[in-house]
Amino acid sequence: MALYITEECTYCGACEPECPVNAISAGDDVYSIDPNTCTECAGYSDSPGCASVCPAECIVQA
Repeated sequence: MALYITEECTYCGACEPECPVNAISAGDDVYSIDPNTCTECAGYSDSPGCASVCPAECIVQA
């Protein structure tokens, strides 16, 4: 199951560099996570790095 960025995204960009598989990209108003690419950092970290750095806490389970 992949992660999802909600509309509460402040478009700060903190999450994008944290993704080891480049699943996060900038949309028009919010960042988005490609569900086909997102691994939730399995094999890279104990928890999703993007969610841990998000100041708006808008990265949730899809």
